[in-house]
Amino acid sequence: MKGILKKKSILPGYGLSLGITWLYLSFIVLLPLSTLFIKVGSGSFNDFISAVFSLRAIKAYQVSFGLSFISACINSLFGFLIAWVIVRYKIPFKGFWDTLIDLPFALPTAVAGITLTWLYGPQGWIGSFLEANGIKIVFTPMGITIAMIFVSFPFAIRTIEPVLRDLDPEIEESARCLGASRWKIFQKIIFPTVLPSLLTGFTLCFARSMGEYGSVIFIAGNQPLKTEIAPLLIVMRLEEYDYYGSASIALFLLLVSFVLLFCLNFLQFWNKRYTGI
Repeated sequence: MKGILKKKSILPGYGLSLGITWLYLSFIVLLPLSTLFIKVGSGSFNDFISAVFSLRAIKAYQVSFGLSFISACINSLFGFLIAWVIVRYKIPFKGFWDTLIDLPFALPTAVAGITLTWLYGPQGWIGSFLEANGIKIVFTPMGITIAMIFVSFPFAIRTIEPVLRDLDPEIEESARCLGASRWKIFQKIIFPTVLPSLLTGFTLCFARSMGEYGSVIFIAGNQPLKTEIAPLLIVMRLEEYDYYGSASIALFLLLVSFVLLFCLNFLQFWNKRYTGI
């Protein structure tokens, strides 16, 4: 018998569907990213360093990365609590609250920014009370953090919720019958199970907050070296016709995102290999 018979796929159209997939991803993802690399590659390495690590850019990174980290931590904590309540408890109008979680996905970010600015402004319902007590929200890092939390919190909830649904409560009840305390059950059963999804939600919240533009610029005040975010600096460079500087900063943010995704995949691989979860 000449040659080796190739094992045919059970599903038909594998080659065609794979080709369409790669073609679609190439036009949507690879082609735009490649043009960014080509644009940055047209300059020298010193030009890239000067554009990416200027004083104004560094301050913008500090604002974007620092506040994104804070908002991701807050969303991870409260996202776990909200997902636990939705999955484990019977609450009135659960369907309504569950749908409300996805509202930031559908709401235009500019609308969210204007609403938050008015709400926390000097004349707003919350802002008037806070400013009367010496607390200013708009045009401060605190306001930026609130906007980032608003646009990214669905990621934390939606990544943890399916894992909690699949976690059988009978396992916890069995551990309780064997004498384990609530803290021990959380430490040995619940937390290791939700840890991969918790890390995924944290990374998605961080990346979403880091790249957020529409809802942040209204409440940030956009003061250079103080409340200016990195995405706004990209737009400012474009308005100044500094296309190379804009592309360089965009590429730097892209590389940071790649590093985050790599770290996330490594942590998930390590957790699955050494814990079996």
